Amino acid sequence: MNSIYVKSLRAGNRFSKPVYVDETNILVQENIPIKQKDIDRLTRWGIKAVQTEGLLLSEKEIAQAGEAAGGPVNSSSDNVSFVNYMDSPVQQEILKVYKQLLEQLQRIHEDVRDQKPVENTSVNKILDSLLDLLAKHRDDLIQLVFFGIPGESDMAQNSLNTAILAHIVGSGMNMYPHKLNQLVISALLHDLGMVKVPPAILAKKGKLEEEELSKVRAHTAHSYRIITRELGYPEDIGLAALHHHERWDGEGYPKKYVGKQINLYARIVAVLDAFVAMISDRPYRDSMIGYTAMRSILSDNGRRFDPEILRIFIRCMGIYPLGSIVLLSTSCIGRVIENNPEAPLRPKVKLMIDKNGAMLDNNKAEIIDLNNEKKIFIAKAVDPKGLLKQTARE
Repeated sequence: MNSIYVKSLRAGNRFSKPVYVDETNILVQENIPIKQKDIDRLTRWGIKAVQTEGLLLSEKEIAQAGEAAGGPVNSSSDNVSFVNYMDSPVQQEILKVYKQLLEQLQRIHEDVRDQKPVENTSVNKILDSLLDLLAKHRDDLIQLVFFGIPGESDMAQNSLNTAILAHIVGSGMNMYPHKLNQLVISALLHDLGMVKVPPAILAKKGKLEEEELSKVRAHTAHSYRIITRELGYPEDIGLAALHHHERWDGEGYPKKYVGKQINLYARIVAVLDAFVAMISDRPYRDSMIGYTAMRSILSDNGRRFDPEILRIFIRCMGIYPLGSIVLLSTSCIGRVIENNPEAPLRPKVKLMIDKNGAMLDNNKAEIIDLNNEKKIFIAKAVDPKGLLKQTARE
């Protein structure tokens, strides 16, 4: 086999023998032109070189091969069109309700920022609608958290996403309903005090000065005051906001509490807030994919987060969170549709794109249970936003 660097490939290149991604998986058959999308896909997958026993064909050799075959040579592969995962009427309705909830939460943020009176009835209305949506469409909402709405996410969207995950984790902890509701409200409101921080500080790309850092850290106290005094919620919900930047090792703020000195809701929100921040776009960086963010959270080793909360979070979400797009060892691309708590690295995957890059019919696509198919494994996680952008160009 001859190795060919991906960076040297050009759209339209044809080879006299099949080109392989690895020892067993074909990129293109002999005399089939390589498309730019094939090259881009290899680059996204992090593949540096492909292999072939053949040689690069010249234009004359391509023409001769076409004549020998009885006519011009065309690729039989269809154009791949990566369909937005929220495309069905039901999913569009979910997205509509999600955006309505987001707008309601954004208005609360705006009222607090503009020093207008706020009431907890507005928050309770969001809670009721969110709980109803979760009861009917839990899995779709989890995927919406990961795919998100295109563009930079704001504080309200991060808080709404944190609240969705808080309900998942709280349910996994078998919380009593009233405690679970308090946890979700804590997640919805934990960063409300950030509206008091000057926008220029929040958007700053470089290192914050000490005075600027103090203004950012003061947001926990602002949130506590708004939650307990203006909105009239119980102390535990206020403490969730006040404590969510405390660290398990005692190096957080504002009180440098250690371990279980930190409010339980705050310990849960701390994990979820950090995770949501990682998978959300920021003015100064792109978002991480769910798998990368999960690995980052797991590497904490008892510094920032309660290890028990982390274990529950992983059990509820999986190493490859629901909706994650993954490249399998077969060169197919699929979406994680069900996690396996006993084997987090081997979820159920519904195929979306076959090994030749052809889009599969969602209603007929194969579902592979990696816990049963031991010879198949996840090669890497794929950024769904990258796929959406790429296929939009194609």
